[in-house]
Amino acid sequence: MRALVVVGLLAVVALVFVVVAIVKDSQSGAGANGGCPEGWPLADVALRERKDVKLNVINATDRPGLAGEVADEFRNRQFQVKKVTDQKKQVDRVAVLRFGPKGVGSAHLLLAYFLGNADTKFEVERQDDTVDVVLGSDFQQLATTTEVNQSLGDLGSPTAPPGTCPMPVGK
Repeated sequence: MRALVVVGLLAVVALVFVVVAIVKDSQSGAGANGGCPEGWPLADVALRERKDVKLNVINATDRPGLAGEVADEFRNRQFQVKKVTDQKKQVDRVAVLRFGPKGVGSAHLLLAYFLGNADTKFEVERQDDTVDVVLGSDFQQLATTTEVNQSLGDLGSPTAPPGTCPMPVGK
C-alpha cells in the first residue's frame, strides 16, 4: 500500500514539474522567426519531395552531352528539369549546387544525390526556388535510391544558411 502512495505522489510531483516547465518556457518563439534580425531573408528549410524540386542542369566539363544525360536521369526520378545548358568555365569538383533562400530544402535533397560531395553556393539575392546543378569534371554518376536515403540520414535536416532565418513551418 505504501508503494502505491509513493508512486502516486511521484507521479503528481512529475506532472507539476512538467506543467511549470511548459508555462514558463522562454523558447516558445524560437524557430518561428522570433529572433530573426530585421531584413534577413527567410530560408525555406523544408525538405522537398522530388516532384517539387525544380533544377537546371549545367555541364561544366569537356564531356559533350553530359548535362542532357544527367537531366534525363533527374527526369526519370521525377524531378522538374527546367534548363539544360553548358558553361565554358570548367569546374574541378563533383558538382556545385547554386540556390537562393527558397531553394535551401531542394538543394539539401539534391546534395544527397551526390552523396554530400557537391559544393554548395548560397546566393542570398536569388529570388526563385530553382537549384542550378553544375556538373564538374569529377562527376561519375548520381547515387542510387538506397544511397540517397543513407546520405540524407548522414546529412541530417536542412539548416538555414548564415545570414538567413528559417521560414516558419507552413509558410
